[in-house]
Amino acid sequence: MGKKTGILGGTFNPIHTGHLILGEQAMDELKLDKVIFMPSGYSYMKAQSDILPGEHRLRMTELAVSGNPRFEVSDMEIKREGATHTADTLRELKENDPEIQIYYIVGADTLFMMEKWIEPEVIFSNCVVLAAIRDDVDQSELKQKAEQLTERFNARIEVLATSCIDISSRMIRRRISRKQSVRYYLPESVRKYIEENELYK
Repeated sequence: MGKKTGILGGTFNPIHTGHLILGEQAMDELKLDKVIFMPSGYSYMKAQSDILPGEHRLRMTELAVSGNPRFEVSDMEIKREGATHTADTLRELKENDPEIQIYYIVGADTLFMMEKWIEPEVIFSNCVVLAAIRDDVDQSELKQKAEQLTERFNARIEVLATSCIDISSRMIRRRISRKQSVRYYLPESVRKYIEENELYK
């Protein structure tokens, strides 16, 4: 069998400490060999006006994960033309390495939307979905949804109880625009990159 590989996608606008802690906890809990951070390209589900160009988000992600030998970055979705679809990403990963065991890491709220994504049957057949839920949140609804998806799509879903890290990219952008400190909310290398490139002003 191939390596157990976590895929943590997102706009990463910008990537922050919460993303890194989630990647580390997933790796630890599921005994993953590595976690690949994958900044999204053109998302058909989000307005693009507030999202930085891919090259900035990719560079910040590279800076954020440097120093952790089991974290990697992929530009697969950034380079792809057109809208970003998770089904296409999973297909490409499997084509590149047929033996890979993919653990697709999502927030618990995302699990309730996945059946409305493009080709959900392709997504669920090509990965184990790792649904991250804060350890202070009731898991009963999530487990019920996981059972429905398992029955409908033969999905494989694992629940990951994570620490409550109350940080969001939106909050960081807002703080920067108000000239408030974002030190410790994100890696220092990323904070400096944002400052040097005058991003989110």
